[in-house]
Amino acid sequence: MIPHALLEIAAAHQPEWSTPGELAAVRNELLGRPPLVDAHSCHALAGELEFVARGEAVVIQAGDCAELFSDSERHRVQAKASQLHHLCDTAEFAGIPAVRIGRFAGQFAKPRSCATETLPDGTEIPVYRGDAVNGLNPTATARRADPARMLTAYDLAASGLDALFMRQLLLSEGDSGISSMLAPTYISHEALLLDFERALLRPDPARGGTYASSAHMVWIGERTRQLDHAHLALAEQINNPVGVKIGPTATPEELIAIVDRLATGHRRGRLTLIIRMGAEKIADRLPALVAALGTRAGEVAWLSDPMHGNTKKTVTGQKTRVVTEIQDEIGHFCRILREQRVHPGGLHLEVSPDPVTECVDTTADLTGSLDFDRYESACDPRLNPIQAQQVVRHFTRLL
Repeated sequence: MIPHALLEIAAAHQPEWSTPGELAAVRNELLGRPPLVDAHSCHALAGELEFVARGEAVVIQAGDCAELFSDSERHRVQAKASQLHHLCDTAEFAGIPAVRIGRFAGQFAKPRSCATETLPDGTEIPVYRGDAVNGLNPTATARRADPARMLTAYDLAASGLDALFMRQLLLSEGDSGISSMLAPTYISHEALLLDFERALLRPDPARGGTYASSAHMVWIGERTRQLDHAHLALAEQINNPVGVKIGPTATPEELIAIVDRLATGHRRGRLTLIIRMGAEKIADRLPALVAALGTRAGEVAWLSDPMHGNTKKTVTGQKTRVVTEIQDEIGHFCRILREQRVHPGGLHLEVSPDPVTECVDTTADLTGSLDFDRYESACDPRLNPIQAQQVVRHFTRLL
């Protein structure tokens, strides 16, 4: 049952569904479906994040910017999980356990800064909001917000979770000799699409109250973390571990309010603050935020999202990110937290298991004539496997 109060609060970045009658039917269908994850596994992740907040573990949270339905077959989810485990193995070379949280099996919706986009011929169409809402093809028909897509999102998330279970089972029965590969893979996504998230709220048989059965962990984005809006209210309602993206516009007062609402009364590490400020701004903005929390800064887990504040365009207009700037932001993040005796708890990355050409290595590449011949992201640029390993190794050297 969805609490009535949650339905009356303002919510940013929600689609304008084309068929309200079909939306009601989809909501009812989702309300009757089984949970995608069980409450006990959500609490298991909460226990691991408590170690992160204590400085005894780190998190690598990684996966797609926006998952495509066409890239969510079982073997693709297993490939993404394998990449995540390899990144965590790299992190563990520093001698500290790594918690594996995927940005897959459910990352099907994205907030967008504009409601429409204009095609080269001058036609204006709705912007792409992720496969759970509309299609990527730049046509008016494909961009129609179709509520039935939420059912496909559920089905593919369920299939992805099955694929992760089978991967775990096969490894446990084999003789790989790599115990780290048997560590659990938790799934996460941005809790953006409220019609989907609310319909998958379920009673928590272990702790009482409610949990989000759509993922082990969800996060609230920088664009939807308004204190008086519905996304933060949803995060407050559930027992899952939750993250909140914190960008350069966040104030100390806002951060204190978020911690008060989402950490008070919960175990240490229930709230993860995901810092996404950009290499040029983090040194100026983050210290005051950490200081404002005082000793409460140790109650939460701190992750660096060095991707979203460092998006650039090449001279040809191609959206990209620069690996050296990503590393610079991580360096500032670790230094600032260390100076205030707070544990740098990990990384939140957008990556691909394929040799994509979406991010560049240095700022000099922004003015060059690089060939982005494998730019395959549905939205923002991702690190390829070599770049992702470089970034994680850089982080581990700073621990």
